[in-house]
Amino acid sequence: MNKAQLIDALASDAGISKSQAKAALDSFTNSVGKALAGGDKVSLVGFGTFSVSRRNAREGRNPQTGKTIQIAAKNVAKFKAGAELSGKL
Repeated sequence: MNKAQLIDALASDAGISKSQAKAALDSFTNSVGKALAGGDKVSLVGFGTFSVSRRNAREGRNPQTGKTIQIAAKNVAKFKAGAELSGKL
C-alpha cells in the first residue's frame, strides 16, 4: 500500500474527503517526525512504538570499487510493532 492508497482507505473508513484524509495523514507524519527529532518516543497502544536509535560509525565497502570507506554515526528511526498489530500478521 502506498500513500495514495492509504489516503483513499482513510477517507473511505472515516467518511471524510480525500483532502481531509491527506491533511490528517500529513499532520500525523509531521507530528511523529517532530517528536522523534526531539528525542521522544511515540507509542500507539496496540499498534506500535516509534523511537530513535543511534547507529555507530563503522567501516563499509564501496561495492563498485571494493575500497573501504568510513560510514558516519547517525540517528535512525525505528518501529516496533505492538501485540495487536503483530497478532494480525
